[in-house]
Amino acid sequence: MKKILISLLILFMFFVPNLYAEDAVEIFKGESGSLSLAGGTAHIPVLKEAAKRIMKYNHDIRITIGGGGSGVGIKKVGEGLIDIGNSGRKPSPGEISKYGLELYRWAIDGVTVVVHPSNKVNNLDTDTLKKIFSGKIKNWSKIGGSNAKINIYTRDNSSGTRKVFWKKALNKGEISPKALFISSNGAMKTAVAKDKNSIGYISIGHLDNSVKGLSLNGISPELENVKSGEYKVARGLYSNTKGEAKGLERKFIDYLYTLEGQSIIASKGFIPVKK
Repeated sequence: MKKILISLLILFMFFVPNLYAEDAVEIFKGESGSLSLAGGTAHIPVLKEAAKRIMKYNHDIRITIGGGGSGVGIKKVGEGLIDIGNSGRKPSPGEISKYGLELYRWAIDGVTVVVHPSNKVNNLDTDTLKKIFSGKIKNWSKIGGSNAKINIYTRDNSSGTRKVFWKKALNKGEISPKALFISSNGAMKTAVAKDKNSIGYISIGHLDNSVKGLSLNGISPELENVKSGEYKVARGLYSNTKGEAKGLERKFIDYLYTLEGQSIIASKGFIPVKK
Protein backbone atom coordinates (compact mmCIF):
# COMPACT_ATOMS: atom_id res chain seq x y z
CA MET A 1 0.00 0.00 0.00
CA LYS A 2 2.87 2.35 0.85
CA LYS A 3 4.34 1.83 -2.63
CA ILE A 4 0.96 2.51 -4.26
CA LEU A 5 0.55 5.80 -2.38
CA ILE A 6 4.04 6.92 -3.36
CA SER A 7 3.42 5.96 -7.01
CA LEU A 8 0.20 7.98 -7.08
CA LEU A 9 1.99 10.97 -5.60
CA ILE A 10 4.75 10.77 -8.22
CA LEU A 11 2.15 10.43 -10.98
CA PHE A 12 0.37 13.53 -9.67
CA MET A 13 3.66 15.43 -9.66
CA PHE A 14 4.33 14.39 -13.27
CA PHE A 15 1.06 15.82 -14.57
CA VAL A 16 1.17 19.07 -12.58
CA PRO A 17 4.90 19.89 -12.40
CA ASN A 18 4.44 23.64 -12.59
CA LEU A 19 2.73 23.68 -9.20
CA TYR A 20 5.98 23.16 -7.42
CA ALA A 21 8.81 21.82 -9.59
CA GLU A 22 10.63 25.16 -9.69
CA ASP A 23 8.51 27.60 -7.70
CA ALA A 24 9.33 26.22 -4.24
CA VAL A 25 13.11 26.52 -4.53
CA GLU A 26 12.82 30.06 -5.91
CA ILE A 27 12.62 31.32 -2.32
CA PHE A 28 16.40 30.73 -2.29
CA LYS A 29 17.03 33.03 -5.26
CA GLY A 30 19.82 35.46 -4.50
CA GLU A 31 20.72 33.76 -1.22
CA SER A 32 24.22 32.61 -0.27
CA GLY A 33 25.93 31.09 2.73
CA SER A 34 26.05 27.84 4.69
CA LEU A 35 23.55 25.93 6.81
CA SER A 36 24.36 23.11 9.23
CA LEU A 37 21.91 20.49 10.51
CA ALA A 38 22.39 17.51 12.81
CA GLY A 39 20.53 15.25 15.23
CA GLY A 40 17.78 12.71 14.61
CA THR A 41 18.68 10.17 11.94
CA ALA A 42 15.11 9.43 10.80
CA HIS A 43 15.07 12.90 9.23
CA ILE A 44 18.14 12.40 7.07
CA PRO A 45 16.60 11.00 3.82
CA VAL A 46 14.16 13.94 3.64
CA LEU A 47 16.72 16.58 4.53
CA LYS A 48 19.33 15.26 2.11
CA GLU A 49 16.87 15.32 -0.77
CA ALA A 50 15.72 18.84 0.14
CA ALA A 51 19.33 20.03 0.42
CA LYS A 52 20.22 18.46 -2.93
CA ARG A 53 17.41 20.30 -4.72
CA ILE A 54 18.19 23.60 -3.05
CA MET A 55 21.91 23.45 -3.77
CA LYS A 56 21.24 22.38 -7.37
CA TYR A 57 19.09 25.48 -7.81
CA ASN A 58 21.52 27.82 -6.03
CA HIS A 59 25.21 26.93 -6.06
CA ASP A 60 26.01 29.69 -3.56
CA ILE A 61 24.31 27.77 -0.75
CA ARG A 62 26.09 24.98 1.12
CA ILE A 63 24.04 22.65 3.37
CA THR A 64 25.62 20.00 5.59
CA ILE A 65 23.56 17.29 7.33
CA GLY A 66 24.74 15.06 10.16
CA GLY A 67 23.21 12.58 12.61
CA GLY A 68 24.03 11.85 16.21
CA GLY A 69 20.51 11.33 17.55
CA SER A 70 17.79 13.65 18.81
CA GLY A 71 19.52 14.53 22.07
CA VAL A 72 22.65 15.53 20.19
CA GLY A 73 20.67 17.70 17.79
CA ILE A 74 18.89 19.51 20.60
CA LYS A 75 22.10 20.06 22.57
CA LYS A 76 24.16 21.22 19.59
CA VAL A 77 21.61 23.73 18.34
CA GLY A 78 21.05 24.94 21.87
CA GLU A 79 24.77 25.56 22.30
CA GLY A 80 25.00 27.36 18.95
CA LEU A 81 27.15 24.69 17.30
CA ILE A 82 24.71 24.10 14.43
CA ASP A 83 21.89 26.06 12.81
CA ILE A 84 19.11 23.45 13.00
CA GLY A 85 18.85 20.56 15.44
CA ASN A 86 16.61 17.68 14.40
CA SER A 87 14.74 15.51 16.87
CA GLY A 88 12.45 12.49 16.60
CA ARG A 89 10.74 13.58 19.79
CA LYS A 90 9.39 16.86 21.07
CA PRO A 91 12.07 18.63 23.12
CA SER A 92 11.23 18.63 26.82
CA PRO A 93 9.99 21.80 28.54
CA GLY A 94 13.37 21.94 30.31
CA GLU A 95 15.27 21.80 27.01
CA ILE A 96 13.03 24.41 25.44
CA SER A 97 13.50 26.75 28.38
CA LYS A 98 17.24 26.15 28.75
CA TYR A 99 18.10 26.73 25.11
CA GLY A 100 15.30 29.06 24.00
CA LEU A 101 14.19 26.63 21.32
CA GLU A 102 11.61 27.15 18.59
CA LEU A 103 10.03 23.92 17.38
CA TYR A 104 8.92 23.10 13.83
CA ARG A 105 7.11 19.77 13.35
CA TRP A 106 6.95 18.85 9.67
CA ALA A 107 6.17 15.11 9.63
CA ILE A 108 4.65 12.22 11.55
CA ASP A 109 6.59 8.97 11.67
CA GLY A 110 6.05 5.50 13.07
CA VAL A 111 8.62 3.25 14.72
CA THR A 112 8.47 -0.44 13.84
CA VAL A 113 10.02 -3.61 15.21
CA VAL A 114 12.23 -5.19 12.55
CA VAL A 115 13.70 -8.66 12.05
CA HIS A 116 15.56 -10.45 9.26
CA PRO A 117 13.31 -11.15 6.22
CA SER A 118 13.79 -14.92 6.68
CA ASN A 119 12.31 -14.83 10.20
CA LYS A 120 8.99 -16.73 10.40
CA VAL A 121 7.55 -14.41 13.06
CA ASN A 122 5.17 -11.78 11.68
CA ASN A 123 3.36 -10.38 14.71
CA LEU A 124 4.12 -9.76 18.38
CA ASP A 125 1.93 -8.58 21.21
CA THR A 126 3.19 -6.01 23.69
CA ASP A 127 3.79 -8.49 26.48
CA THR A 128 5.89 -10.78 24.29
CA LEU A 129 7.85 -7.83 22.89
CA LYS A 130 8.65 -6.63 26.39
CA LYS A 131 9.87 -10.10 27.39
CA ILE A 132 12.11 -10.27 24.33
CA PHE A 133 13.73 -6.88 24.87
CA SER A 134 14.16 -7.47 28.60
CA GLY A 135 15.93 -10.75 27.84
CA LYS A 136 13.30 -13.00 29.45
CA ILE A 137 12.53 -14.71 26.14
CA LYS A 138 15.91 -15.72 24.74
CA ASN A 139 15.14 -18.06 21.85
CA TRP A 140 13.07 -17.54 18.70
CA SER A 141 11.61 -21.05 19.03
CA LYS A 142 9.59 -19.89 22.05
CA ILE A 143 7.51 -17.60 19.80
CA GLY A 144 7.23 -19.59 16.58
CA GLY A 145 10.65 -18.93 15.07
CA SER A 146 13.69 -21.11 14.51
CA ASN A 147 15.75 -22.64 17.30
CA ALA A 148 18.22 -19.77 17.64
CA LYS A 149 19.27 -17.22 20.25
CA ILE A 150 17.58 -13.82 19.91
CA ASN A 151 20.09 -11.04 19.29
CA ILE A 152 18.71 -7.73 20.58
CA TYR A 153 19.68 -4.44 18.95
CA THR A 154 18.85 -1.04 20.42
CA ARG A 155 19.81 2.65 20.25
CA ASP A 156 21.51 4.80 22.88
CA ASN A 157 19.73 7.15 25.26
CA SER A 158 20.15 10.20 23.00
CA SER A 159 17.97 8.58 20.32
CA GLY A 160 14.44 9.88 19.81
CA THR A 161 13.59 6.62 18.06
CA ARG A 162 14.60 4.71 21.19
CA LYS A 163 12.58 6.98 23.46
CA VAL A 164 9.40 6.55 21.42
CA PHE A 165 9.90 2.79 21.10
CA TRP A 166 10.63 2.39 24.82
CA LYS A 167 7.64 4.50 25.82
CA LYS A 168 4.99 3.39 23.32
CA ALA A 169 6.00 -0.12 22.27
CA LEU A 170 7.58 -1.38 25.50
CA ASN A 171 5.42 0.69 27.88
CA LYS A 172 8.68 1.83 29.54
CA GLY A 173 9.79 -1.75 30.06
CA GLU A 174 13.37 -2.86 30.55
CA ILE A 175 15.85 -3.17 27.69
CA SER A 176 18.42 -5.87 28.34
CA PRO A 177 21.91 -4.61 29.25
CA LYS A 178 23.19 -7.26 26.84
CA ALA A 179 21.52 -5.52 23.87
CA LEU A 180 23.91 -4.30 21.18
CA PHE A 181 23.94 -0.53 20.62
CA ILE A 182 23.48 0.79 17.10
CA SER A 183 24.18 4.41 16.16
CA SER A 184 21.39 5.31 13.71
CA ASN A 185 18.25 4.15 11.87
CA GLY A 186 20.32 3.36 8.78
CA ALA A 187 22.89 1.40 10.77
CA MET A 188 20.12 -0.47 12.58
CA LYS A 189 18.57 -1.53 9.30
CA THR A 190 21.93 -2.75 8.01
CA ALA A 191 22.70 -4.66 11.22
CA VAL A 192 19.33 -6.44 11.28
CA ALA A 193 19.55 -7.24 7.56
CA LYS A 194 22.86 -9.03 8.17
CA ASP A 195 21.79 -10.99 11.27
CA LYS A 196 19.18 -13.74 10.80
CA ASN A 197 18.56 -13.94 14.55
CA SER A 198 18.27 -10.23 15.25
CA ILE A 199 15.50 -7.96 16.46
CA GLY A 200 15.61 -4.18 16.47
CA TYR A 201 13.50 -1.14 15.63
CA ILE A 202 13.63 1.65 13.06
CA SER A 203 11.67 4.57 11.71
CA ILE A 204 8.98 3.38 9.30
CA GLY A 205 10.43 5.84 6.79
CA HIS A 206 13.56 3.66 6.65
CA LEU A 207 11.65 0.40 6.14
CA ASP A 208 12.41 -1.54 2.95
CA ASN A 209 12.76 -5.13 1.74
CA SER A 210 16.12 -5.64 3.44
CA VAL A 211 14.30 -6.11 6.78
CA LYS A 212 10.81 -7.19 7.86
CA GLY A 213 8.60 -4.88 9.88
CA LEU A 214 6.48 -6.81 12.39
CA SER A 215 2.86 -6.11 13.22
CA LEU A 216 2.31 -5.10 16.83
CA ASN A 217 -0.84 -6.42 18.51
CA GLY A 218 -2.13 -7.34 15.05
CA ILE A 219 -1.65 -3.85 13.57
CA SER A 220 0.81 -3.61 10.69
CA PRO A 221 3.30 -0.71 10.55
CA GLU A 222 1.84 1.01 7.52
CA LEU A 223 1.38 4.72 6.89
CA GLU A 224 -2.41 4.47 6.79
CA ASN A 225 -2.40 2.88 10.24
CA VAL A 226 -0.05 5.53 11.61
CA LYS A 227 -2.17 8.31 10.12
CA SER A 228 -5.41 6.85 11.50
CA GLY A 229 -3.86 6.43 14.94
CA GLU A 230 -4.50 2.68 14.91
CA TYR A 231 -0.75 2.03 14.98
CA LYS A 232 0.27 3.64 18.26
CA VAL A 233 4.07 3.69 18.08
CA ALA A 234 4.34 7.06 16.36
CA ARG A 235 5.98 10.45 16.90
CA GLY A 236 6.54 13.82 15.28
CA LEU A 237 9.71 14.78 13.41
CA TYR A 238 10.96 18.19 14.50
CA SER A 239 13.51 20.71 13.31
CA ASN A 240 14.48 23.04 16.15
CA THR A 241 16.26 26.39 16.17
CA LYS A 242 17.73 28.55 18.91
CA GLY A 243 15.22 31.37 18.91
CA GLU A 244 12.96 32.01 15.96
CA ALA A 245 14.34 30.72 12.67
CA LYS A 246 15.71 33.47 10.43
CA GLY A 247 17.52 33.77 7.11
CA LEU A 248 18.49 30.44 5.51
CA GLU A 249 17.20 28.56 8.57
CA ARG A 250 13.73 30.00 8.04
CA LYS A 251 13.73 29.42 4.29
CA PHE A 252 14.91 25.82 4.64
CA ILE A 253 12.21 25.03 7.18
CA ASP A 254 9.57 26.87 5.15
CA TYR A 255 10.59 24.80 2.12
CA LEU A 256 9.62 21.61 3.99
CA TYR A 257 6.07 22.93 4.27
CA THR A 258 5.70 23.71 0.55
CA LEU A 259 3.98 21.25 -1.79
CA GLU A 260 7.37 20.19 -3.10
CA GLY A 261 8.71 19.72 0.41
CA GLN A 262 5.67 17.73 1.42
CA SER A 263 6.04 15.53 -1.66
CA ILE A 264 9.62 14.74 -0.59
CA ILE A 265 8.43 13.90 2.93
CA ALA A 266 5.72 11.57 1.59
CA SER A 267 8.11 9.89 -0.88
CA LYS A 268 10.45 9.01 1.99
CA GLY A 269 7.70 7.19 3.89
CA PHE A 270 6.46 9.87 6.31
CA ILE A 271 3.19 11.76 6.76
CA PRO A 272 3.62 15.46 5.96
CA VAL A 273 2.37 18.01 8.49
CA LYS A 274 0.97 21.31 7.26
CA LYS A 275 2.30 24.51 8.75
